[in-house]
Amino acid sequence: MNGTQPPRGHVIVIGGGISGLAAAYFLGEGGAARVTVLEASSRLGGKLYADEIAGVPVDLGAESMLARRPEAVALARAVGLGDDIVAPETAKASLWTRGRLRAMPGGSLMGVPGDMSTLAASGVLSAAGLARLPLDHVLPRTKVGEDVAVGGYVAARMGREVVDRLVGPLLGGVYAGNAYEISMRAAVPQLYEIARSGRSLIEGVRDLQRRTAAKPAQAGGAVFAGIRGGVGRLPVAVAEACRKAGTTIETDAAVRELRRTEAGWQVVVDGPDGAGRLLAADAVVLAVPAPVAARLLAGESPVAAGELAAVEYASLALVTMAYRSRDLAKVPPGSGFLVPPVDGRTIKASTFSSGKWGWVGEADPDTFVLRTSIGRHGDEADLAWEDTDLVRLSREDLIEAVGLTAAPVAARVTRWENGLPQYPVGHLARVARVREQIGKLPGLAVCGAVYEGVGIPACVASARKAADRLLGALRE
Repeated sequence: MNGTQPPRGHVIVIGGGISGLAAAYFLGEGGAARVTVLEASSRLGGKLYADEIAGVPVDLGAESMLARRPEAVALARAVGLGDDIVAPETAKASLWTRGRLRAMPGGSLMGVPGDMSTLAASGVLSAAGLARLPLDHVLPRTKVGEDVAVGGYVAARMGREVVDRLVGPLLGGVYAGNAYEISMRAAVPQLYEIARSGRSLIEGVRDLQRRTAAKPAQAGGAVFAGIRGGVGRLPVAVAEACRKAGTTIETDAAVRELRRTEAGWQVVVDGPDGAGRLLAADAVVLAVPAPVAARLLAGESPVAAGELAAVEYASLALVTMAYRSRDLAKVPPGSGFLVPPVDGRTIKASTFSSGKWGWVGEADPDTFVLRTSIGRHGDEADLAWEDTDLVRLSREDLIEAVGLTAAPVAARVTRWENGLPQYPVGHLARVARVREQIGKLPGLAVCGAVYEGVGIPACVASARKAADRLLGALRE
């Protein structure tokens, strides 16, 4: 777009998370459109939230982004955060399983092993579990069809122990979900292609690793990246860039209703006195969770609304704790650990933030920060506990896992109710049906974690797709 070209219409973006803010940024580039962002809460950023504990900056939401996808890193650079993009200090993660911390075996794809020697050395699987693996080489091909659950397919090829102690905790770390329900096609598309094209998963994963190793390394070579001061700085920087481009951003602006008009769209925003405030737009981006989108679309697209209303979400809590380094008998090793659900622990994972991110440790070398996560889809009973109890339960597990007996000097509990959409078998088909219905409504687009993936790069990519759709319509 030519920077001197006048705006072409007014676009309202409903939702001020990273997806909505990225859509606003792309829409406003070069004055392509006049943009208004409406966020229902008092804070921008959604699940990206940087704050502090004991004076140390930390992420209280998502704390890393996939660096092998370019979208999030490119956006961070575009809004002035390029010099603050950092790789983890260590990628050595563990599994707390079968009674102790065990090194995460390398040479796998989302826990599906390709390297038998590192797997055997890790002690993650029992002798019986290891003995079951070679059957994958001789079993007849297991049908995949249009989609299949990751857990069921892998268990049929390799046995349930691989799923319960490897695939389950890794998938749970991304989706906070159940491996036996999560769609392989949506969540692990590389594994889906291996299952479709060959018979042995082990051989398929090995071949993929050989091909990946032969490719030139990405910048820095790290799989994941963070931002100095917290990934939660990203939406703040995007919002500032949007404002500089002329975008209007409102918080505490809950949208009550969305109506199609002859001239475009009408948005009804809740007012302080209960009266609705009307805003007119040529186009609208819905960058909100599926239940909110379903409510707003109920009048204009009942079919899309019904599909979105059926999307389930997982709730979780993050417990962030700060310790005085001098109180620690030893610093917990590596970047943290995952906990297989089958082990029956309260915490599902722990991240040693001061060890994983150099900027956390540099902020105060005398303070060690870590966090735990509690809750996953179908396993959310522990979230009924009070915040103080979640801290206590986390500490009890940390004592057993890493011998951390010291008392924290500060603790914060961040609850993410309905935080992560679930991708069950058939999820991509559902998204396709939603997009088909949205396509029948001129000047409307959707984006967010429910459509393209739950990671930050996927959310940015879906925002770009929504912006491009509407800019094309406005040009016409």
